[in-house]
Amino acid sequence: MENELEKWIIEADIASMQHAMSAGRITSEQLVHIYLTRIEKYDAILNTILEINPDAIDIAKDLDEERKVKGSRGSLHGIPILLKDNIDTHDRMHTSAGSIALAESFAAADSFVADQLRAAGAVLLGKTNMTEWAGYMSGDIWAGYSSRGGLTLNPYDPGELFVGGSSSGSAAATAANLAAAAIGTETSGSIISPSSQNSLVGIKPTIGLVSRTGIIPIAHSQDTAGPIARTVSDAAILLGALTNMDECDVETLASKGRSFQDYTPFIDANYLQHARIGIPRFYYQELDKARLDIVEAAIAVLKQKGATIVDPVVLPCEQTHWDGNVMRYEFKKDLNDYLSKLSGKIPVHSLADVIAYNEAHSDQALKYGQGTLIWSEETSGTLTEQAYLDSKKRDKEMSREQGIDHALKEHQLDALLFLGAEGGTDLAARAGYPSITVPGGYAATGIIAPGGYTTKGPQGITFVGTAFSEPTLIKIAYGFEQATKHRIQPELATAAKIEVE
Repeated sequence: MENELEKWIIEADIASMQHAMSAGRITSEQLVHIYLTRIEKYDAILNTILEINPDAIDIAKDLDEERKVKGSRGSLHGIPILLKDNIDTHDRMHTSAGSIALAESFAAADSFVADQLRAAGAVLLGKTNMTEWAGYMSGDIWAGYSSRGGLTLNPYDPGELFVGGSSSGSAAATAANLAAAAIGTETSGSIISPSSQNSLVGIKPTIGLVSRTGIIPIAHSQDTAGPIARTVSDAAILLGALTNMDECDVETLASKGRSFQDYTPFIDANYLQHARIGIPRFYYQELDKARLDIVEAAIAVLKQKGATIVDPVVLPCEQTHWDGNVMRYEFKKDLNDYLSKLSGKIPVHSLADVIAYNEAHSDQALKYGQGTLIWSEETSGTLTEQAYLDSKKRDKEMSREQGIDHALKEHQLDALLFLGAEGGTDLAARAGYPSITVPGGYAATGIIAPGGYTTKGPQGITFVGTAFSEPTLIKIAYGFEQATKHRIQPELATAAKIEVE
């Protein structure tokens, strides 16, 4: 029976799991056991999970009992969800951002995101590996690598295909069906990139839609948590559970009247008939033929389904030279604020402490160096430098008024179309605007990209919109998903060299 349930769980969506639990065909406890079995069987090679929640089974049992006595809390009741390792949980799991310096750090309280998920009835199954410090450690660090967890691999061809960063573990685990879905975080591309590379749906929300309280930061101007799932419907369910106003994160106050606790009403395959989508050809210049073909095929599908395609669309900001000042200056201030509140038992309480700790443990901590940490430490940590203030103002103006908003208004567009994390994610990140990526196909060939990885493998089609346009982006993404059905499950038995019974 357990083997049959494991077969059933592969690619099952949240609604199916919820229906099965409501009908008494499966319990949350059984779901947790199935996923733990799959993690034990396959994660030795993929390396997606840093630690399992030791209380997961007991939590699932309690939720099963609650369902019997009080009924279901909703769509996430009893559903096992993984969290990226920079998201605080007040339990027996650590929160380390992948760093050995925080390997023994227990959060004093749940992050707002974890609290929201628990309230919705989700089972927090475990913490996923990630690019250390969300990639903001060194220009040479490999996506998916952390000193605490090692290197996460892409389940579609472990060791050969780019896994994407920095929510690598959250994406690879979800793609491999090691949990129902996962939560990632993004500053610039860290949800969209691994979701695209692992044939998943990822939503990077508008800044202010999801609270950042209790999340190890990079830069408050751009940081956000968001869902990573196998379907648009699952991502919409998760997004609704995450959104709420938080007095400790003033950015969320801007979401009043512009957010929803349920995004599933926007699951509408027919919306494409009314959609207007822009094609920013400037951002396709670096694509090799295999990936450009995927974009062209996506455009053809959208046209066939009735969408109005405006091609090309020119953004005034296209020739802008972007700098990294916002992240550089905000990282020190934001990280110091987080670390200063940690227990005295933890060896680091500032960015300077982290750098010193890494130097003292260089054999384990500095495989790829820490040049970016040192670069940020050189700032004052007060956010008063004129270079920072000028860059922040310029980023917003160029990415919004001279970028996304300009194109949308000039052509009355709903969204712009990009391939995966190519170009559009950085633009949306600087603007604080939302993105959603959906499986777009598989590139059988590729070129060697910066960092030494090949561009072949799963590719996502990414839609970018203006502030709080998640409902429209979900409609477009769902219509595209239903018209194409590009996602296929990875062949884990082959990848893990396991003989299938």
